[in-house]
Amino acid sequence: MKEEVLKLFTEHQQLAILLSLVLSIVVAVIGVLPSVFITAANILFFGFWQGLFISFLGEALGAVVSFLLYRKGFKKNVATRLQKFPRLQQLLMAKGNRAFGLIFSLRLLPFVPSGLVTFAAAMGKVSLIVFVVASSVGKIPALFLEGASVYGISHSGAPVKIMLVVAAALIFYFVLRPKKLPPNNL
Repeated sequence: MKEEVLKLFTEHQQLAILLSLVLSIVVAVIGVLPSVFITAANILFFGFWQGLFISFLGEALGAVVSFLLYRKGFKKNVATRLQKFPRLQQLLMAKGNRAFGLIFSLRLLPFVPSGLVTFAAAMGKVSLIVFVVASSVGKIPALFLEGASVYGISHSGAPVKIMLVVAAALIFYFVLRPKKLPPNNL
């Protein structure tokens, strides 16, 4: 995917920043796609610091657009479905400083899907301003680590890349696998 984005940027150099921002917004609205391929393309095309800044802007804009769309379109139908996620349930009820802290801390965790955090915040009681500030500030360290990783990986050899893919697959398996519940002894 990174290669396709880089090709798009190369073919439309005058629009590359705008294309990056639009892609980031689309990825955020879809909510399940990782944005790392856009970050990678931004860093490789624009350079580390400018690419990181453009990625930050895209993710911040994407979070705002997603928040507004989710709140407008899904709030009535979905709030009950989020009840099976206890941490996100806390976010649904949180306001002010509590909401800020939850959003900020969830944005710091790289394995928590960004779209899920945005969705839960939009379904809850948090204000747009609190969401934007907490989401943006929380995204800075995570995006910096993501950018540094992308930069390091893009300059490493094939064996390192293969080991990282295997490690990531194992981590995702152990983190996302369903938990077995103990038998109900009535």
